[in-house]
This record gives sequence, C-alpha cells and structure tokens, in this order.
Amino acid sequence: MIRVLVADDHPIVRSGIVALLQTAPDVEVVGEATSGLEAVDLALALSPDLVLMDLRMPGIDGDEATARILAARPSVRVLILTTYESDDSILTAIEAGASGYLLKAAPQEEILAGVRSVASGEVALAPSIAALLVQRLKSPAPTLSPREIEVLTLVAAGQSNPSIAATLFISEATVKTHLLHVFEKLGVSDRTRAVTKAMELGLL
Repeated sequence: MIRVLVADDHPIVRSGIVALLQTAPDVEVVGEATSGLEAVDLALALSPDLVLMDLRMPGIDGDEATARILAARPSVRVLILTTYESDDSILTAIEAGASGYLLKAAPQEEILAGVRSVASGEVALAPSIAALLVQRLKSPAPTLSPREIEVLTLVAAGQSNPSIAATLFISEATVKTHLLHVFEKLGVSDRTRAVTKAMELGLL
C-alpha cells in the first residue's frame, strides 16, 4: 500500500486529487495539507511514502516544502502536481529533490501511474516537462561579460544600483543596462533570481 500525503491549497482541487487516489486499491491517503508549512509538518508527523505536492501555496512554495521534507525525511518521495510548467519552476522543484513533475491537466491514469512510479523509486515527468528539460540541456550555457559579472557580484553583495555605479565609476543608467542584459541572458526577471541562477550555473 502506498501511503500518500496530498498538499494543495485549493479545496476543490485537493478533494478531486484525493477522490482520484481513493479509486486506486494500492493507494491510501493518510493526510491533506493546505499550505507548504502544513505539508512539512504532516510529512514529518505521518512519514508517508509519497507527498503529492502543489507548487504554489501560501507561506512557503512546494519547492521549499520539498527541500525541508527531504532534509528531515530522506526516504519520503515527492511528486510535484501543478499547473505550472515554466523552465524555472521545473528546475527549482527538481533541484529541491522532487522525483517527479506532473501537470494537473494530465489524464487520471497518468497521475496514478506517476504516483506508483515515484513511490517505487523511479522518476515521473510529464511529456511536455521532459521535452523542456531536454531542450534546456541542449541549450548552451549563457555567458556573461566581465563587466556584467562585476555588476552581478556587487548585486550579490547587496549593493544598490547607485552604489554599484559609484564603485565601478559608471553611470546608474549603465548599471541598469548591464542588469537588463544579464536578465535577458539568464532568462530571469529580478535581481535575486539573477544572482541565484548565476550561482547555479557557476558564473559567480
């Protein structure tokens, strides 16, 4: 019997997932969480075989909840079930330790098969997610110019644009231009994600 904890903040969606799981003779729903923090608490209290985790939830997101659960209970498997399929969402969830990533729009049979696969130690990825990851691997890693790396290093140190401009003896407008180029190259939209992405890629 596969003991599953369902984590989703939308009551109707959560009840639908639970109802689907209850149709499977080899699956038992042992708990329901309505937030990321509750998912962590219940996972530690119930020690399920698998957590079916939504990605966007109040408090902490599914990727952060996944990381916390696996840090405390490495034997628990996490399967992300979400409506989001952006590159960053997928990679963040997988980096957090999730063993699968399926979309809520997937056929019921695919979701149940994913639960069984992940519970047995395999990886489950929706076809569109697998295609995105393959494309991401094929894409050459972005490169930043020496000046862009200087600017991003100062951003990582917590400096503001005026402070960076003063440090590098350039205008604030030039700092903004460098950052826009960095955002475009790394495929991000804010300073924090730019720094973390650069670190992930070994650019900083």
